[in-house]
Amino acid sequence: MIIGTAGHIDHGKTALVHALTGVNTDRLKDEQQRGITISLGYAYQQLADDITLGFVDVPGHEGLIHTMVAGATGIDYAMLVVAADDGIMPQTIEHIAILSLLGLSQGCVVITKQDKAQPEQLTHTLQQLSQALANTFLATAPQFIVDSLSGTGIATLSAFLQQQAQQQQAATRTGLFRLAIDRAFTLTGQGTVVTGTVHGGAFDLQSSNVKLRLMPANIPIRVRSIHAQNLPSNTALAGQRCALNIANIAKETIDRGAWLADDRCFTPSTRIDVQLNLLSNMVQPLTTWAPVHVHIGAAHVMAHLVPLNKETLQAGEQAFAQLVFDSPQCAMPGDRFIIRNAQAKHTIGGGSVLDANGPDRKRRTPARLSWLAAIANYLERKSLANNHLQPLLRQAPYGITYPDLQRLVNGDVEQLALPDHALWITPATNKQVAVLMDQQLWENLLSKIETTLELAHQRYPDEPGMGADRLRRMTDPAMPLSLWQSALQSLVQQQRLRVQGAWYHMPQHTVSFSEQEQQLAEQILHLAYQGQYDPPWVRDIATLLEMPEQDIRQLSRKLVQRGKLYQVQPDLLYHHQHIEQLAQLLREYPQEQGIKAAELRDQLALGRKRTLQILEFFQRIGYSRRLQDKHVIRTDNMLFTT
Repeated sequence: MIIGTAGHIDHGKTALVHALTGVNTDRLKDEQQRGITISLGYAYQQLADDITLGFVDVPGHEGLIHTMVAGATGIDYAMLVVAADDGIMPQTIEHIAILSLLGLSQGCVVITKQDKAQPEQLTHTLQQLSQALANTFLATAPQFIVDSLSGTGIATLSAFLQQQAQQQQAATRTGLFRLAIDRAFTLTGQGTVVTGTVHGGAFDLQSSNVKLRLMPANIPIRVRSIHAQNLPSNTALAGQRCALNIANIAKETIDRGAWLADDRCFTPSTRIDVQLNLLSNMVQPLTTWAPVHVHIGAAHVMAHLVPLNKETLQAGEQAFAQLVFDSPQCAMPGDRFIIRNAQAKHTIGGGSVLDANGPDRKRRTPARLSWLAAIANYLERKSLANNHLQPLLRQAPYGITYPDLQRLVNGDVEQLALPDHALWITPATNKQVAVLMDQQLWENLLSKIETTLELAHQRYPDEPGMGADRLRRMTDPAMPLSLWQSALQSLVQQQRLRVQGAWYHMPQHTVSFSEQEQQLAEQILHLAYQGQYDPPWVRDIATLLEMPEQDIRQLSRKLVQRGKLYQVQPDLLYHHQHIEQLAQLLREYPQEQGIKAAELRDQLALGRKRTLQILEFFQRIGYSRRLQDKHVIRTDNMLFTT
């Protein structure tokens, strides 16, 4: 169990931890000389039954609140320290507010320096505490009166804390491993060491397949050894304070507030949507783009605040907001944070992360606010029970991707109890991820595609169908491309749509040619086929067939829409078999190498201009992309796969 001290400067937090553990947490010479804690200090007490008490000693000075918050994040149990002779002081009140905003629900109150207080002073301090704690999680917390130097009351407090540790419910060790780094240093002969609190999951040095990365720098990390709760260990578990010796990285590249995390944990973002609770003593209202200091995990960064429910937020209000950062930050749904004013003088609020990858547009729409409300409701009642997940899915018109769901539940998605009306949408390619959707929303989406296509057939009866991109623009341009491809694939598999070449159409929709058009079409196709990789232009076909260019062009357009011809350049039409052959030829080159234009030119025995036209066509339809002087097949393409 990790216990965090809290309280005003010089109220005896460090002396109390020393009396409980025998460890002086002031490790810096300046701290020891001045008797003031400047940096975070740690002490551990090994108990029976493999239980360890860990103490985080935080600074109490108002100028070091950022250090206090870094230490308070991730603790299990709060120990509010108040000097009997001084009573409640400014930092006492602020520390209480911070602990509450960080979601702490368990703790005790310790009145120190009993020997320095007169009876009436002690009585006054107890009265102050009763008032200050009345509406907090410490309102009914046990209170202990001690003298750290003489040892009075220490044994009773120690026995109580040990009892709490034994009763403490172990932090969940399922989900994704992540450690918030609050310190990095170098040990001679060992290299770089990072320390911090494990916020979730478990990492096993010997058997874990977890790939760790330093985030948000996104650097792969290899762990050499682990110390957990100040003892050598093969594992780092949620709720523990750990030190990890990591290889091949200098401590100068590691910032305080960075994460050592499972590579599935984070997608760094400059926009994080949150549920914000403002303190009742906040002086100035918050308006759009107000600068604030944000403390999250072990990080302290500046951000601009954008209220989402309204333009201005008043003291004591709860609201949705977006935090906009200058550089990408890492967070997961449910993470707690603190905000302080622009001068970093006063704590003004805090709350929890809802969406760690907020949008930069349409962030205030009713649909977006409903989605955030659904996340907030889910996190408040967080459970893998299906009745808790169903309301969330109903507010997700495009479903929830597998990675996002894994971050949201922070558990084993494979063991997730799905709601009755939820289904996994299979990805269209192996480079895409599965999506969990409400069954009715998925069916609505499929029906919308069908309706759009039916209307298009009515409007353009002579056209054989629509291309996927155009159909998406007309149906729902905001739909994620991967979900769109899955929807088309599902409709074709169910035979609710048909695809011919690059064109989608309803099963009952046909485009018929007159007898004269059919004869002319066969002649055009024959000439295009004879031309192989260098077919005739429309003007040449018109000359050969003694027909007006416009008639050839109009009929060729229908053949293109039916997938019989492909328009590589305006008025330059290739037979579909030759385009398929060219696509297969490009696919034969190794994915990582691609092909140069000169190589394809020599292989096809064509001129450079015609070769470039072919390569540009494949780029234009999304089959390939240019990488410096080479052309490589796109991994996300769905063309010419058979």
